[in-house]
Amino acid sequence: MGTSGSKARGLWPFASPAAGGGGAEGAGGQQALARARAARAATPFVFTRRGSMYYDEDGDLAHEFYEETIVTKNGRKRAKLKRIHKNLIPQGIVKLEHPRIHVDFPVIICEV
Repeated sequence: MGTSGSKARGLWPFASPAAGGGGAEGAGGQQALARARAARAATPFVFTRRGSMYYDEDGDLAHEFYEETIVTKNGRKRAKLKRIHKNLIPQGIVKLEHPRIHVDFPVIICEV
């Protein structure tokens, strides 16, 4: 109880072989041992992230896009901004300038 599904199945990249992430006993011992060795090779750093911005039809990059519309109410013209949701393309994968430490890395960096 209290463990996530990825840790319990041995898919967590920072798990040690003795932490219950796949022991070397049983018929599949060789495969479990190979998986444990591969887990130790995982790096605690993250080099890319998913971009949070979008491209519009003109190729402009921004978090949100608006268009100005003119609304006539009681004989007065008024400008309103309408948010655009269609025809936006996600930015995709963005390379980080400096590597970050993975959120699931099990080490206390600074204790106050």
